[in-house]
Amino acid sequence: MKLRTRPAAPGRRRLAALLCAAWTMTAMAAGEPALIRYPAFPQGSETRFQPYLDLLREAVEHTNAKYGPATLRPSTRLMNEARYLQELQQGNLDVIWSSTTEERERQMLAVRIPLDKGLLGYRIALIPADRQAAIAGVRDLAGLRRLRVGQGLGWGDIPLYRYNGIKVTEAGYELLFSMLDKKRFDLFPRGIGEIFSEFDSRSPSYPGLAVDKTLLLYYPWPYYFFFNRERGAELAKRVEEGMRLMLKDGSYDRFFLQHYGAAIRRAELDNRTLIRLENPLLPKDTPLDDARLWYRPGR
Repeated sequence: MKLRTRPAAPGRRRLAALLCAAWTMTAMAAGEPALIRYPAFPQGSETRFQPYLDLLREAVEHTNAKYGPATLRPSTRLMNEARYLQELQQGNLDVIWSSTTEERERQMLAVRIPLDKGLLGYRIALIPADRQAAIAGVRDLAGLRRLRVGQGLGWGDIPLYRYNGIKVTEAGYELLFSMLDKKRFDLFPRGIGEIFSEFDSRSPSYPGLAVDKTLLLYYPWPYYFFFNRERGAELAKRVEEGMRLMLKDGSYDRFFLQHYGAAIRRAELDNRTLIRLENPLLPKDTPLDDARLWYRPGR
């Protein structure tokens, strides 16, 4: 017989978070590695999230001399984005990665250095292979509005597509590949750093899919590290210092090329029609003018 456990009451969750924070500070004072908890991501999401974890680890290591060593530990449960946003605010995680909005930056502390130089805002689509000729005829936003895109349940850029007048079908992430194969929608826009690994791993199961050869969608969509607003200021400061050290010594650029250079070359961006979309969710303080932080095709 299985014993059912009740979820902890909100007061108990807050107490557990405070105790964990106190333990972490005590460990740092005693010279033990600080504990940094991040959301465990599902198997199959490595190509999407592993680079963010690698960047976090490198930024922390850049500050070991000042703050001491740290141990990065995943959560005990797998989490989607909606769940880990909630868990961070409740103090059950120390750091997450997410796209930014005005609301999120009010609720949480953001380090405003994009994790992939904003590359996630450049989108290439998976499509049904036999629709390539029709999609090649799309030259502008008006043409794009005649098509339907697929997006994961609760993804942050769904309001962005709808704001730009584009029809959206929502489904679970893995289900989207099957639905596209069955032509339930026309485009599954993916980040340049995501699409080729996703296509290579899933094309044996869905041989009717292809990577579109003609379109490049762009909207500013920075992914940041976020921290708990009440208890995460010290860790946010440490991670930002580490990332700025990486900018200064060139390791941020090397990290970007190591993780995304091959995909950028494979994308053949010069041969694509660029269609820009507006992002009404973008905070006014986004540092778009700092050229060190952003990828620009052809630069």
